[in-house]
Amino acid sequence: MCWWTRVVERLEPLLERARPATGRLRMLFAGREGRARALEAVAELRAAVEEAERAGLPELFAQASVDLLRQPESDVAAWVDFETRSAEYYGLLAEITERQPDRASAEGRMPAQVAERARAQELDDSCRRVSLRGYQAFGARFVLAQRRVILGDEMGLGKTIQAIAVMAHLAAEGRERFLVVCPAGLLVNWRREIEARSTLSPVVLHGKERGYAFREWVARGGVGVTTYEALRGFPVPEGVPLGLLVVDEAHAVKNPEAQRSQAVARWAADCERVLLMTGTPMENSVAEFHNLVRIVDGRLGARLDELHESAVRGFRELVAPVYLRRNQLDVLAELPSVQYTDEWEEPSPSDEAAYREAVAEGSFMRMRRAAYARPDGSAKLDRLREIVREAGENGLKVVVFSTFREVLAVVEEALGRGGYGTVFGPLTGSVPPARRQEAVDAFTAVAGPAVLLAQIQAVGLGLNIQAASVVVLCEPQTKPTVEHQAVARVHRMGQVRQVRVHRLLNTGGVDERLVRTSETKARLFDAYARRSTVAESTPDALDVTDADLARRIVAEERARLGVGGVGAATGVRLPGQDGPERRAVGQ
Repeated sequence: MCWWTRVVERLEPLLERARPATGRLRMLFAGREGRARALEAVAELRAAVEEAERAGLPELFAQASVDLLRQPESDVAAWVDFETRSAEYYGLLAEITERQPDRASAEGRMPAQVAERARAQELDDSCRRVSLRGYQAFGARFVLAQRRVILGDEMGLGKTIQAIAVMAHLAAEGRERFLVVCPAGLLVNWRREIEARSTLSPVVLHGKERGYAFREWVARGGVGVTTYEALRGFPVPEGVPLGLLVVDEAHAVKNPEAQRSQAVARWAADCERVLLMTGTPMENSVAEFHNLVRIVDGRLGARLDELHESAVRGFRELVAPVYLRRNQLDVLAELPSVQYTDEWEEPSPSDEAAYREAVAEGSFMRMRRAAYARPDGSAKLDRLREIVREAGENGLKVVVFSTFREVLAVVEEALGRGGYGTVFGPLTGSVPPARRQEAVDAFTAVAGPAVLLAQIQAVGLGLNIQAASVVVLCEPQTKPTVEHQAVARVHRMGQVRQVRVHRLLNTGGVDERLVRTSETKARLFDAYARRSTVAESTPDALDVTDADLARRIVAEERARLGVGGVGAATGVRLPGQDGPERRAVGQ
């Protein structure tokens, strides 16, 4: 039901009953009971007006009047506003037309009994400043109805908005304190979203003054926003009820032995309502998902451990009471398509020489970036320039992702010579989160072609880059979810253009081997996370570590190229084992 329909249904009967109070003569002829009803209705109307004043409605109506009297925008200005705020436009249109995706998709195709319980849950919007899509409203109701859950929606569907809607509902019921735990890079995003989307007050529990801020939050309430590391130093306050514990990017607590996981589990055990949010809940290991389930439901986690060994079907039905996942294609009918293109390039002689040296050295990470080691003869770099130039000629913005800082430095040098538009970044792990957001804001605001350079790990969390519609991946990743997360920063709710993704690959060597491995992992992940039914194959097939993968690929490449000598694979240099490789990863 639309909000104005609810207003009419509430006020129309009151206005009718209060009509005699508009004049002395009418009150005289209304009779004793009529006068009493009129005075009672007037009191209720006065209370409604006071409630509206507290919510700031007079200011909102004043702004609406100004907007209505303003001259119509030009076509160009209107289109720019639509591009900037398209998610809000589509959300309002869906609310007005009541056009929603099919109910099964919006509800994650969960069992009828669980879905019905969520549908029956009321959702108070008096402390919220944003309209919800149908699937988002269902998600918020699911969290409220089930109390301790995992929200596994695909990236770009607004998990943050759903969490804020839950907190706003609970605040309307009188709950005073909420806690959000997230990576440090998301603190700014959470603070901004809470302020913009609700009447709640965010309190950042981070930095040198976090101890004082924590005590103030315990005393006064609000939405505490903190990091996994800071949470370890905070005691669970006794006798102070927590309305909701939100754990964002919850796969960060997949290891039950880690201190951050134990800190989250300690707080979760003392909280009635817990929401774990992650777009990739199982990533590379089904066992990791079991660990998340244990945090919200220990008994169910134990049952999943039994399933892990036998690979029984019906996985989704078993976890339905605690796990909700929807995919973009199922619920965002207006989302433009995404086109993936693998750009296979024959390595140049200099590329091959650099690659052969990396294989002989046994350095997996150097093998992965060898295509950029000698820029003047780099086949990948030549193709990257062509893609960026074509995008610029069409007025499109580009984001270039790489795992390696050295590769981004090479790309920055190549594009900085002119003719490719304004270049922003690179955004790396050493750039503070606030400065990353500033760079994305500037990239979004600049007119004309532009390029944003970013380390793929640095933008996996929190940043929304819908201004770009062309994505370049400088090299394949060891985990398909890393690529998916990067692309989802561009192809998400609010995107109005078709997104083109170009993955730069060299024939032969490490790129081909990583692509084959990623395709296998993606199929297995799809069986669990998307269809949510246990695959025929053993779940252990998903548990391939980066170290095992690196050793195997280096050994195979040494054998193929005939370098390194007999048994040389035992000398493989893995990610993080030496200075340059550690700097390359930037973790």
